[in-house]
Amino acid sequence: MRTPLVLDFDASAGPVPGATTLALGDWQEAVRYGCGRRTFARLRAHLAARLPAAHGTALLGSGDFHHVSLLLIERCAARGPLEVVVFDNHPDNMRFPFGVHCGSWVRGVTRLAHVAHVHVVGITSADVGPAQSWQNRLAPLYAGRLTYWCIGADTRWAARLGLGRAVRRYDDAASMLEAFGTALRGRGPLYVSIDKDVFAAEVARTNWDQGVLREADALDALRGLAGRIVGSDITGEVSAYRYRTRWKRWLSALDAQPAIDPAQLAAWQAQQHALNTRLLAALA
Repeated sequence: MRTPLVLDFDASAGPVPGATTLALGDWQEAVRYGCGRRTFARLRAHLAARLPAAHGTALLGSGDFHHVSLLLIERCAARGPLEVVVFDNHPDNMRFPFGVHCGSWVRGVTRLAHVAHVHVVGITSADVGPAQSWQNRLAPLYAGRLTYWCIGADTRWAARLGLGRAVRRYDDAASMLEAFGTALRGRGPLYVSIDKDVFAAEVARTNWDQGVLREADALDALRGLAGRIVGSDITGEVSAYRYRTRWKRWLSALDAQPAIDPAQLAAWQAQQHALNTRLLAALA
């Protein structure tokens, strides 16, 4: 098993036995939720100078840092062609004019030369509903570089735009995962990114609206990908943070992130850490 890596922006991942930990708390305000392209480029250079040449699954902390996956996928794809599988309740392919953020980063992955395709699996969010359809970047969907695998969402708008093959809708998790497993059978190397907001809230509480996946669903899906995973990360820890910059407070308020009950935080994090142990074993 390769050594796990903790990118410790927010101290939420907890102790991970045997992991390499990179302290990044000084970057939290600048990077959390989103940042400009210059800041992202500085973070890329900072990580390039400090990350081990090889490592196991990376833990990124809160889902507010999911855009950091783009930097890890860049490094992994530089070693050879692959496909990317993102388990997430959101498409993370939304418009964001200020740089890159946790809901827009997948667009960047679809532009990487050695990434053949990106699959976002487990979406139930209103981000793929008719009211928010205009915010989705359609170019990678039309180009055959990106597929949404949705559960129960109203995606009729996509069919009307000729995107029925790229935006796939299923009635339940079981039928979605069966179709997804069939589609990826026999394919090549994979990078897997797990945002735990894809799970039902009773599986792991996060600070975003959550999906319906059960832990057993995810573990079954990962077993189906066994032997082909060449890189991976986990995000979606629960952590509380008060932004110092007004624009980030404004944007996070627009996204209606659920409030975190301080009295429950320790219990939620303990639940998260136990789940991480099982996910790390499945990704090894």
